[in-house]
Amino acid sequence: MTHAISRTSVREVKSYDPVWSRITEEAEEVVAREPDLSSFVFTTVLNHDKLEDAISLRLAQLLGTADVGPMQLRTVFSEALEADPDISAAIRADIVAIQDRDPACDRYLEPVLYFKGFHAVQTYRINNWLWRQGRKDFATYIQSRASAGFGVDIHPGASVGCGLMIDHATGVVIGETAVVEDDVSILHGVTLGGTGKEGGDRHPKVRHGVLLGAGAIILGNIEVGACAKVASGSVVLKDVPPNRTVAGVPAKVVGYSGCDEPARKMDHMIDDSDFDRETDNPDGKI
Repeated sequence: MTHAISRTSVREVKSYDPVWSRITEEAEEVVAREPDLSSFVFTTVLNHDKLEDAISLRLAQLLGTADVGPMQLRTVFSEALEADPDISAAIRADIVAIQDRDPACDRYLEPVLYFKGFHAVQTYRINNWLWRQGRKDFATYIQSRASAGFGVDIHPGASVGCGLMIDHATGVVIGETAVVEDDVSILHGVTLGGTGKEGGDRHPKVRHGVLLGAGAIILGNIEVGACAKVASGSVVLKDVPPNRTVAGVPAKVVGYSGCDEPARKMDHMIDDSDFDRETDNPDGKI
């Protein structure tokens, strides 16, 4: 015997948002455990019906000034989130990525409330929409506020995929023509920059699954191949082959990246035990 599915239940299934549901559950636990934070948590999370509303408010709280107030910013942020559903999907992918890769993060709630790397990336996503709408002055203003407030400078014209984690975040710079594909992990102090006064397409292209260690500097219109790993403190001036680890100043290939998805494994150690220098890259050069 079959039973008709009610329209109400269909609507509930269609509107179910597992990321937002988990965030609200975690927020309720915070209120129960830390009453002194209840006003903050209710204002930021529990008073809202959807994640987009919480994100627009949280960013506006952090970026608003006497020049452009929080409520004015929130109106603009909400407009972008309403206009481009891809931003909403990317926000959720970023939250899941952070919780998956950061051992210090065991709740979806934490990036939304506390992590400046997450806040900087979501500000960029809204800024990128403004940039594409021709509102470049407003986007540049918000970029400057985000740079001052979060210590992260992402040009609104850059192209950044989803599932991005910028851990700790301080000192990260991503230039105007840079490309960062999906499922990339970036540590603090990373620069994706240009060289000299060259114009046009002048910034690095970081392919999916890449892990960029703390303090890595990657300069020029070069490519970091899929699932490569750049060791901390390296200066990369030439293309990096896929699935390789590079290290040094200037960076050279020192081994394979050690796994299929270094951005997810987050292993910064260098292990070249399976690297055949004689047949693959005898000089260790990129």
